[in-house]
Amino acid sequence: MKSILVIGLLFVISCSNKTKSAKTSTPLEGQGNLIAVLDTIWNAEQRPITLRDSLMKIYGAESKLVKEQQEIYEKNHIINERKVKDILDTYGWPSKEIAGEQGNWTICNVIQHSDNKVRIHYLPMMRKAVKEKKLEPRFLVRAEDRIATESGDLQIYGGQMKYYPETKSFNLWPVFEPENIDKRRTAIGLDSIHIFLKNRFDFEWNLEEQIKRTEEFKRERDKKK
Repeated sequence: MKSILVIGLLFVISCSNKTKSAKTSTPLEGQGNLIAVLDTIWNAEQRPITLRDSLMKIYGAESKLVKEQQEIYEKNHIINERKVKDILDTYGWPSKEIAGEQGNWTICNVIQHSDNKVRIHYLPMMRKAVKEKKLEPRFLVRAEDRIATESGDLQIYGGQMKYYPETKSFNLWPVFEPENIDKRRTAIGLDSIHIFLKNRFDFEWNLEEQIKRTEEFKRERDKKK
């Protein structure tokens, strides 16, 4: 079964590598073409990530195949980020009717993968879009958590995982007041942290462990001040 899975992944990788230039070169020709452009962006951004993560489960994070897919993703992302900036700077935040059902997810996904300077720049636009019902709160939450973690702060809603080389495993980036995280999440319509982590990352939430990790994070942060 494992060999069949590997062969299947390698076939998809081959197809992805042959077509990636076409997937990342679609021009933005106008608002009427927005859904098609966003579909192209989604495929170019997510396909190498999906392959990377699947290969990581088989070969580990340091394998050559994993690194190859990471390189493809990084090249595609540069193009995708430029396209998303063009869309937002030209039209503002598009409604679901204009961007399609998945369009806003695509835009938020690219912003999420960009650096903090880009996220912070578009954060006011995202907040405005949430107020105008153009954007679901969960996408704003992801951006706010990512900004916090990239700034070296505790995250608020628990959406960000991190790979820790010393243990060769993933764990949740430490959370502000872990004992109250579900109150914050349910207040804006999100699933409990236990359900979210299990469904999204197949990761088990352990409150006692996360409280300890948060306290350790705060001690290490205070030492650097």
